Amino acid sequence: MAEVEAAGNGAGGSPEAGTGTGTGGWRRPHGPLQRYYGPSAAEAAEATPDPADINGPHFDPEVFLTKVRSECPLGQLLAREAALGREIRALDSDMQTLLYENYNKFISATDTIRKMKVDFRRMEAEMDDLAANMAAISTSSARVSAALQDRHRRGAQLAGVQALLRKLQSLVEVPGRLRRWAAPGGEPARALRCHARARAVLRHYRHLPSFRAIEDESHAIMADLAQRLRARLRDETLDPKELTECVEMLLQLEEPPEELCQEFLSHAGARLEAELAALEAELPVADPSTATTPPPASDILDFVDRGSSAFVGNLCLLAASYRSLFEGRPGAGDGRLEAFAAALTARYFQLLERRLGLERGLGDTSLLVRALDRFHRRLRALLELLPAAGAEAGAALVARAARERVDRYLRALQTFFLGCLGDVRQALAAPRPPGKEGPGLPDLLATLASSVLGQLKAVLAYVQLFTAKDVAFASLPYFKGEFCVEAVREGLVVAFVRWLCRTARGFADGPAERGAPAAPPALLLLLARLCLDYEATTISYILTLTDEQFPPQDTGPAVTPGPALCAEARGAAQRLLDHYVQVQGAAVAQMLRKSVETRDWLGTVEPRNVRAVMKRVVEDITAIDVQVGQLFEEGVRRAQSSDSSRRAFSVYSSSRAPGRYAPSYTPSAPMDTHLLSNIQKLFSERIDIFSPVEFNKVSVLTGIIKISLKTLLECVRLRTLGRFGLQQVQVDGHYLQLYLWRFAADERVVQGLLDEVAASAAHRCLDPVPMEHSVVELICERG
Repeated sequence: MAEVEAAGNGAGGSPEAGTGTGTGGWRRPHGPLQRYYGPSAAEAAEATPDPADINGPHFDPEVFLTKVRSECPLGQLLAREAALGREIRALDSDMQTLLYENYNKFISATDTIRKMKVDFRRMEAEMDDLAANMAAISTSSARVSAALQDRHRRGAQLAGVQALLRKLQSLVEVPGRLRRWAAPGGEPARALRCHARARAVLRHYRHLPSFRAIEDESHAIMADLAQRLRARLRDETLDPKELTECVEMLLQLEEPPEELCQEFLSHAGARLEAELAALEAELPVADPSTATTPPPASDILDFVDRGSSAFVGNLCLLAASYRSLFEGRPGAGDGRLEAFAAALTARYFQLLERRLGLERGLGDTSLLVRALDRFHRRLRALLELLPAAGAEAGAALVARAARERVDRYLRALQTFFLGCLGDVRQALAAPRPPGKEGPGLPDLLATLASSVLGQLKAVLAYVQLFTAKDVAFASLPYFKGEFCVEAVREGLVVAFVRWLCRTARGFADGPAERGAPAAPPALLLLLARLCLDYEATTISYILTLTDEQFPPQDTGPAVTPGPALCAEARGAAQRLLDHYVQVQGAAVAQMLRKSVETRDWLGTVEPRNVRAVMKRVVEDITAIDVQVGQLFEEGVRRAQSSDSSRRAFSVYSSSRAPGRYAPSYTPSAPMDTHLLSNIQKLFSERIDIFSPVEFNKVSVLTGIIKISLKTLLECVRLRTLGRFGLQQVQVDGHYLQLYLWRFAADERVVQGLLDEVAASAAHRCLDPVPMEHSVVELICERG
């Protein structure tokens, strides 16, 4: 056995030469087939050409046989014969396994191999026969593959025939299915799908009697279904979804789209009209007996929610359904939907505007903004489906609601200011217990100014909700430009400041109603200071704050400049302060006028003291000085002379002083004192009694003193005095001179007016004999 193995291994180095099929065999699966078809191209390229290698591509039988006969003894030849037998049997088994249809050809190949056992020398011929047989096998395999393809094709044809038979069976069953599904309480949608699938086939083969019968029966069933759907379409209880499904099925039944379009809009319109009627029923009706409208039962947000969810939501669903059902169909795209939706939305806008009109109070602005925002969002969704459904009207409604709320805030600010003025007047008029002082004018002014400014800032914060970033309608062009400028800045802030100035000025300009109490002088003074503060700082601050919260656009409408408002405020302050001077001067003048008119100046006794009214005048002027000093600065005074309080008060003008003008006249020919007094006025500085005052204390007091002394002068000119009457005027004038000069901006004004009073008294006196100046001083010091 060792020799056989050695010979086998040496014969061309073939691994299968010395191995068998036993436990130590070398055989791999399909080894004979591999040896038949030869090694792969890569293996052939790598192997060295060996004509004795029975498995190599360069195998030469003659060389192999010669080598075997020369090298191997008989035992090895017999072993090689046995190995070849085993290989042939293995090849036969593989061929039977892979190509069992070609059994006969493999038997033939086996016989050929067996013949090789008989004559090993004819191995090459037998190998050629084997190759031929393998080629035949390949051809047979191709034929088998073709046969299999033909069988597959015939199977497909058979499947087609079976499918056709099933379709025919389905067509035969169509009437029964339609009858079952289209019956009342059935499934009409399934019936429509079934009829749609069968309709084309039935129409194609309707020339065949059997198909025509099926088609006619199906048409009758579907016609009956169409009649029932038509009847259902007229049911008013259908919701939008059921209505859409009903119309869609009728369209699938090839009903006229124009008629279905009209019925669809009619049914949907009735439902939407009912929803609008329900909204209208929520609006309260005015009571004819009281001509008032009760408040609504729900707030504006609930009303808008119900309108948006019911009416607007159903209208959006209607528009979407209409477009999906009738888009592109003849007779249904002529603008019916747009006109239908525009009419309904116009009614809805009217109802919403009526409901917004019931928001008489300020209420919760955030609630109103949320309601308008929700309305705008739902309307925007509707406009995406129906652009012509009222976009401009909806935006205008939101803008009007916002502007109306701003106007109400303006009226609320005005009411609040009037209430604050009422509180100030009440505080000024309230009686003061002895030893207890009420709030001073600075405190009242600070409270009034801070309250009004705080209320205005709160109003701006509320109005700013309309332009918040999370509000949908804030992106509208109106709220970016016109609302900020015309509604808020001009319509609210500027309008309120102007109204405040007009209201304050009205206390000075407007005539008091009969029986109505006149404004107290302290209120005039306080309002004048308030308007002056507005001119100085408040107006600028308010406008800056407004422009920050509501920035105007560069191309927007023109705005009122700040200096114009400041000028109005200053004008109001000037008018109020002038009126305060006139009122206070008139009050003092009234006392002086009554004291002159009610006294008998011819029969009066020799004066022994200053009249009480003069003391009251000084007290009132002192009180006015304290009052004005609480709100206004001191002001600038002209330099006073060193002996202002000691100046002599003479009943004669300088022209009548006997020693001073002695060279000009003689006692036998005295000059006319009235003429000399008038000549003196030509060369003296003219005193303007009612000139505008400045915003300081001394100017205000000077104006009051001028009015008072001018009144005293005019009253004295109308009276006829005796000697003692003239002396009483002399005493009263000197007393006023002692105390009033310190309140005036220029003491010469007081001195000049008192000189005119003295001159007029002397002119109107029947016996002009003045009192000695030392006596006058004594009486005044004692008084």
